[in-house]
Amino acid sequence: MTKMKKALIIGVPVLAVAVVAGVTMASRSRGVDGVAVELEPVASRQVVQTVTGTGKIQPMVQVKISADVSAKITRLEVKEGEWVEQGTLLVELDREAYLAAVESSEANLSAAQAGTNLARENMIKAEKDYARTKELFERSLESQSVLDSMYAAAEVEKARYQSTLDQVEQARAALRQARDALAKTTIYAPMSGTVSKLNKEKGEMALGSQFQADVILEISNLEGMEALVDIDENDIVAVSIGDEATIELDALPDLKLKGRVTEIANSAKSAGSGTTEERTEFEVKVAVTDPVPELRPGMTASAEIVTEVCEDCVSVPIQSVAVRTLDQLGAAAAGEGEEPRFTPDREGFVEVVWVVADGKAQARQVTTGIQSETHIEIVTGLAVDEQVVTGSYRAISRDLKDGSLVTVGAAGSEG
Repeated sequence: MTKMKKALIIGVPVLAVAVVAGVTMASRSRGVDGVAVELEPVASRQVVQTVTGTGKIQPMVQVKISADVSAKITRLEVKEGEWVEQGTLLVELDREAYLAAVESSEANLSAAQAGTNLARENMIKAEKDYARTKELFERSLESQSVLDSMYAAAEVEKARYQSTLDQVEQARAALRQARDALAKTTIYAPMSGTVSKLNKEKGEMALGSQFQADVILEISNLEGMEALVDIDENDIVAVSIGDEATIELDALPDLKLKGRVTEIANSAKSAGSGTTEERTEFEVKVAVTDPVPELRPGMTASAEIVTEVCEDCVSVPIQSVAVRTLDQLGAAAAGEGEEPRFTPDREGFVEVVWVVADGKAQARQVTTGIQSETHIEIVTGLAVDEQVVTGSYRAISRDLKDGSLVTVGAAGSEG
């Protein structure tokens, strides 16, 4: 016998064994009599829908203290972490230039008032001269030209007097402005709280500006804290003022705080614009209803907000719900005069669960509601105690067809 014949004789049995092994493995993956599935009865339970967001802890009330005038800091009466009462002196700036400005404005006001007195006397004299000239003119003892000249002189003095009155008001306004600037060289606490941040030291310049504040320090009410978290635009529509939340902190992993939504941003903010990681989010403030002393501004926090609760609703595990096309369901078309079993949406998909009866899988179109992390509400399409398929993922999403034979048991490790 040649070597080639020996190889053929040995190879044929080996190939047959391989084919049988492959068929056996394929049969096991589908079940001996059908697709292997896991079942669970439909039940009524509580379903809690939540959304999550991450952000930072911050005080609910926080005031940034900055100067309205520019000057060197001559006194700094507080330290970071110190508690201050409302009205406490915080900062005093160099007053010399502003004192000089007040004195200069006072002198200008005095000069303007003296000029007003002089203008008033001149106006009175001009009016008397005009009155006498008018009497002489009426007795034909004075000419018309002289009368007109006296009238013009009186009007000029009257106008000059009015001008000096305006100058006095301008001087008063300048004095008020100078005194206001002088008063702003001393800064007092607008509220009681803790000095949470100190940016300046004695001897540094404080820059006063109406457009960009040069923050000297921050005062915070650490007794009232909140989490400022970012919520995805797809979830924000479910969040409402007053929703309860659970807050977790990276710095305190064993601590869970209760919270309540107090504010929702009206405008979105975008991150990663123009990239594949672009996302749109809304800022939501969650007040901490049971604060602890360990809370500090700036701590990283995550909030799980409860948006809706269904106390006793028909529900199934989330993985039991599948989205299929009519072709993927393998359902027979409705006969003449029969109502169609499935109504696809505008994109041609049907939301179904698989119900097992008499050893066969039946696709059941359902309407879903809210969902938790594990279960989803079934609004229509199922009744309590019906048996629905909960596994495997491959069976639910691909293998099962309407009317498929199934075997109940472990669904295997596929999917």
